[in-house]
Amino acid sequence: LGSRHLAFCSCLAGVRPPIMNGPLHPRPLVALLDGRDCTVEMPILKDVATVAFCDAQSTQEIHEKVLNEAVGALMYHTITLTREDLEKFKALRIIVRIGSGFDNIDIKSAGDLGIAVCNVPAASVEETADSTMCHILNLYRRTTWLHQALREGTRVQSVEQIREVASGAARIRGETLGIIGLGRVGQAVALRAKAFGFNVLFYDPYLSDGVERALGLQRVSTLQDLLFHSDCVTLHCGLNEHNHHLINDFTVKQMRQGAFLVNTARGGLVDEKALAQALKEGRIRGAALDVHESEPFRPDPRQPEKLRQQGPPDGRHPLGQHGPRRCAPRAQWGRLQVSGGGRGSLCHGPWPRGALALWWDSGRDPLGPAGRGGSGRNGSGPLTGGPAGPGPLGGAWAGVAVRAW
Repeated sequence: LGSRHLAFCSCLAGVRPPIMNGPLHPRPLVALLDGRDCTVEMPILKDVATVAFCDAQSTQEIHEKVLNEAVGALMYHTITLTREDLEKFKALRIIVRIGSGFDNIDIKSAGDLGIAVCNVPAASVEETADSTMCHILNLYRRTTWLHQALREGTRVQSVEQIREVASGAARIRGETLGIIGLGRVGQAVALRAKAFGFNVLFYDPYLSDGVERALGLQRVSTLQDLLFHSDCVTLHCGLNEHNHHLINDFTVKQMRQGAFLVNTARGGLVDEKALAQALKEGRIRGAALDVHESEPFRPDPRQPEKLRQQGPPDGRHPLGQHGPRRCAPRAQWGRLQVSGGGRGSLCHGPWPRGALALWWDSGRDPLGPAGRGGSGRNGSGPLTGGPAGPGPLGGAWAGVAVRAW
């Protein structure tokens, strides 16, 4: 069935019961595009659908049967669907993004083609917030660098040696953390940061007034204010055409001298060349990235072995030679309960709190007030909370919130 091992679950063979006064209807085909594990979907869909996995990284690797017959598609972030890709699917009616982001799906084209798109915005909130705090703590307390120093044989005995090896570590209490995007993850990070003693600022122009009072946070009205007053900046907004390279050479220069930067949201939010230059010049003290503009990194054989061992294989990359920086794979969503729970809820229900089905129609402003770089009025991402339209072909965003807030 092709080099990418399209596999159908044999236990799902058969047809639906006949509809009275009508013909037999074959089971609809549901495909997991960029994965192999169907163990969550099979028990839930076995009576109503045939489930296939494609394990593909592009539509060129998807079997013709899926392109011709699949009515539903599940996908992670490792495959991208452009208009050209979507047009290859002849029967597709719905795409489920296992995660919160839509930046790897051409939403407008999906709407034009009558394909609904839904997501799981709450699938990995706690894990992402925990990972964010790990990165922040590591930057402040330099845990990774201290570990590496000991592995390399650094002797730490005298007070002077301790002071030298711990140089750069900073006290957290009283520092100011700036959060860009106060959605689910942003709020979870804010609560954790307060427990560590951070003063927390946030910038989110699309969030309703009053949230800052409920959470005990300080709100700023401009991105420049947040960058100027923050000792550490962390990104928690979705990616769209309006906030691509939100952190660039211009905005980096507005940050405090020696500030930290953390990104666990979307790689495209940060101009990594500008960040590398800021690290080289010392304008930014350190950065921690869980997502990258180009994934995955490839090792550079020209890079010294010692430098390659200090982090992941991030050679041939603007950040590969500048530090201090910590890079990690996009792994916070990968816990079994997170991935499986979100997939199961989408297949069976009840759907995750706040899950949204979206269509794009060409009649009105596509992004609405919630799509221009904020976190939406309900704080769940750049494509939620937008204006609702009459339907998938009604000339607007048509949103169906399956769980009330």
